[in-house]
Amino acid sequence: MNKNQTIGQRMEEMRIQAGAQNYSGHDYMDLARFDENTRHMILFDVLTHDSPVGCKGERMRLFLSDTGYGKALENQQNGHIKIFSHAKVIHGDLRYDSKDQIR
Repeated sequence: MNKNQTIGQRMEEMRIQAGAQNYSGHDYMDLARFDENTRHMILFDVLTHDSPVGCKGERMRLFLSDTGYGKALENQQNGHIKIFSHAKVIHGDLRYDSKDQIR
């Protein structure tokens, strides 16, 4: 463990060592998670080259406002992405919709 790392970097390193997945997009402890407008965290697969976020075949994590989440749902309805995990974000804490969701 490097003493020059932040707490967030150390936590991310320990998560990966414990077998947690690393996704494109926002990091697990990204500052967007703690923004006052952030209300949702989604994990999703990018299904098309026309997706407004990511590249086809990528698995991504994003922290979103209500507006951003609405756009993500539209993109899922249009077949660009497939959301497979959602959590409500409350002051940086994640509240998953279901206990058995991929994290």
